[in-house]
Amino acid sequence: MDFHIARQSLPAAMAEFSRQSGFQILFPYDLLKDVKTHAVDGRMSPEQAVVALIEGTGIKANHAGTRSFALSLAKANGGVNGTGAEVRPVALLTGGATSYVAAQSAVSASATSPAASEDAPPPATIVVTGSRGTPRTVTDSPTPIDVISGKELETTGKPGVLAALNTLVPSFNVPTRAGGGTSTVISTGGLRGLNPDQMLVLVNGKRRHKTSLINAVSSLYNGSVPTDLDMIPTSAVDHIEVLRDGAAAQYGSDAIAGVINIILRKDRNKGTASFTAGQNMDRSDGENYLAEASYGLALGDKGYADFFVNAKKQDASNRATAIANCTAVGQATCLYYPVNGQLDPREATADRMVTKNYGAFPTQAVNLGYNTSYDAGAFEVYSFGTYGLRKSQLDFTFRYPNNSASLPTVYPNGFRPSLNINEEDFEFALGAKGVVEGWKWDLSSNYGKNRSWQDGFNTLNPSLGPTSPTSFYVGSLISTEWDNSLDLTKGYKLGGGNLQVSAGVMHRRESYAVQQGDPGSYAAGTYTYVVNGTTIRPAPGAQAANGFTPADAGYKSRNNISAYLDVAYDPTRHTTIDLAGRFEHFDDSSGNAVIGKATVRQEVTPWLALRGAVNNGFRAPSIAQQLYASTTGQFRTINGTLNLLQIKTLPVDSPAAIALGSKPLKPERSLNFSAGFVLKPTRRLNITVDAYQIQVNDRIALTSTLTGTAVSNILVSNGLSGDISAQYYSNAIDTRTRGIDVVATWNNTVAQRVKMQWNLGYNYNQTVITRVAANPAQLAALGANYVLFDRVSQMNMTENLPKSKLFLNNVSTFGPVTLSSRLVRYGGFYSNQNASGTVNGQPVYASDRYFGAKWITDMELGVQATKAINLAIGANNLFNVYPDAVGVASAIYGNGQYPSTGSYGFTGGYYYGRVRVNF
Repeated sequence: MDFHIARQSLPAAMAEFSRQSGFQILFPYDLLKDVKTHAVDGRMSPEQAVVALIEGTGIKANHAGTRSFALSLAKANGGVNGTGAEVRPVALLTGGATSYVAAQSAVSASATSPAASEDAPPPATIVVTGSRGTPRTVTDSPTPIDVISGKELETTGKPGVLAALNTLVPSFNVPTRAGGGTSTVISTGGLRGLNPDQMLVLVNGKRRHKTSLINAVSSLYNGSVPTDLDMIPTSAVDHIEVLRDGAAAQYGSDAIAGVINIILRKDRNKGTASFTAGQNMDRSDGENYLAEASYGLALGDKGYADFFVNAKKQDASNRATAIANCTAVGQATCLYYPVNGQLDPREATADRMVTKNYGAFPTQAVNLGYNTSYDAGAFEVYSFGTYGLRKSQLDFTFRYPNNSASLPTVYPNGFRPSLNINEEDFEFALGAKGVVEGWKWDLSSNYGKNRSWQDGFNTLNPSLGPTSPTSFYVGSLISTEWDNSLDLTKGYKLGGGNLQVSAGVMHRRESYAVQQGDPGSYAAGTYTYVVNGTTIRPAPGAQAANGFTPADAGYKSRNNISAYLDVAYDPTRHTTIDLAGRFEHFDDSSGNAVIGKATVRQEVTPWLALRGAVNNGFRAPSIAQQLYASTTGQFRTINGTLNLLQIKTLPVDSPAAIALGSKPLKPERSLNFSAGFVLKPTRRLNITVDAYQIQVNDRIALTSTLTGTAVSNILVSNGLSGDISAQYYSNAIDTRTRGIDVVATWNNTVAQRVKMQWNLGYNYNQTVITRVAANPAQLAALGANYVLFDRVSQMNMTENLPKSKLFLNNVSTFGPVTLSSRLVRYGGFYSNQNASGTVNGQPVYASDRYFGAKWITDMELGVQATKAINLAIGANNLFNVYPDAVGVASAIYGNGQYPSTGSYGFTGGYYYGRVRVNF
């Protein structure tokens, strides 16, 4: 069998051995509860595994049946009451159990101990992330790791992996809406204040591909290209390991802030199905429906196959208000052109709720997948995969009837253009692993692809006139990644300690494609029309569905070859030293990188351990960041006024971008330091505190929105429309992030009946900009108002994110009833803008806003109605807390009352119910 058991207390180690092998273990719990075992990692018989675990402890192991072992203390350890007699087992662990059950003592009636379950510590949590060698417990890890179980994800009541992590990991931040356009549908969040694409996502330890969508017109995480966590079914998740430390030396590009490793379920002959439904309390909108199921099959006694599926439907929510009535010609809230100098009679009966999408957008998704493994004797074959379809409907800003785009003969009462983003996501992994001459080997290949095709409807290209189509194919984005890797690891005895040597090589091929849309979606027609004696020339391109042009279309690919060496040494049971190095080669402009990492953990006393790490890392610019081009509408505050801009993202090597000062992208480079301690004052209380500093040089970000006559002239001279603004990717800045993480867990029992599990987490995080690249000569020549990275762009990285998060979770179990409660304090944050003007030569920032910290309460009550059926009701944001109001809303759209970048939304309380059936 394959065993992966970390060094830990004997009861916890035996519980893990029993779970992995299916064997029963009997042992004298009270006498052995403080014994530490060795780590066991590799392919061996159950008897060999037991012997390896207890080697050198003075404990004997004997067969107690065909599938059970009995552990006892020999005479050399004193026996019972000094008699020298052998101490016999009094505690029993059964296969798969994680609790302790009293067993009959073989010594005498007086020698029996009370049920071990009353005094047993909680089972140790084993992690495989952060070290390429032997798995370790969370508290034995030399770097900080959070472990989130699938059960914890479920009890948050959140309809996806990403949203659930936001409330369970203190240093993970997920904004309600990162920005406009496709940024509204990307499931994205950042770790330790950095961008989502500076965090690596793994599934079963294998690299996960990225989405084809980009945070291209966003406030937060601007320009990032993340992995979409919500394309992985929550029903597939056994647990998630979140490594909160730089790990590029071990895992490669992107792992600057840390690693999220999603471990899939491995159930055998059991399954579960659930249905959850809920809605927002205010306005009774935002309905959410989630159906999930998973079932695991045993493939004889040598393997398993687990299958899972999710189906989700989210309806729209809206927190806009009706605009004011139009009472006089010329008012901003007049929807129609005047008729003979008077108000159009339709003003009196028009729907003044012109905005209906200020909240969540409607989404439908289906995700399915599998995870399987089979022991073929000399080696094990494994495979896993996911497939997902998601449709997101983006309803854009209402175009008034008197808007130049609302051609009177097509949309006499105005229109709300919409964009459907249809995504297909696929991943397939196949591998084999085994042992040769003591070397564990793992050979794998996995391929991932994400394709999004976009369609505009209820729209038109007004520059084509009344004959314009009202629906368009906007184009497609396609991202692929193919990874092939070989990993080797072997353990040695060295100097009385354990040495683990791991090495590996990987080849990765990435590609990205932009496919053009319908010609009508981007055409610049010449149609004009006259209203009240004024000639109107509408803007070109489909409204809210401006298609990818032939110039935007393109394809890029690249190859990456990497090799790593990771050496972990435990000279004693109290010391761990880990050194890792990696070499990466890209066949594009990203070039080569050599990076390393060193970690150390020292157990000072049985209840205190110190740990620290230093590493350098890198992130190669994604192909999407080099190739991507699109035109998207978004509101931007300019000189204190909210403006709807058509923003063109230019590829860095396009003539227009070069004319505005762009240069080829180069990799980001990082230097990380962390130090902390692990405190275990009792068996049931664990506390970890870790401080960190992350310096990132040459961060890749989108420039400021470049708008104005000078920019328009450059765009026109390069064959683009003069009605758009521009931005491009640049290695514009250096940043330094400092912070601290505190995580504590405590288990206790009240009145010997109510079992409680407490979790506390706290993160404080601050990012400062240490360098802004000088203005390129091309921009400087346009005037002082044109800068590469303006105040808004800087504030979105440093001030417009909450600096702190505190949460306290409690799970209380009383018989069949479970009450889960969570209190989260989201720290305050800013929304700062560029200067709205000057007074006495000093800039005035009239549009700056500060939003105070808020306490959000979540609660769920569950009842195990029968052995198979579990019922639950719950609330997220139980007390209907909203963020501070902006204070200035849009008079002509009725929206903008609340910030959209906070982590707890602006739609108030959400209540839900769930039924789960186990079979």
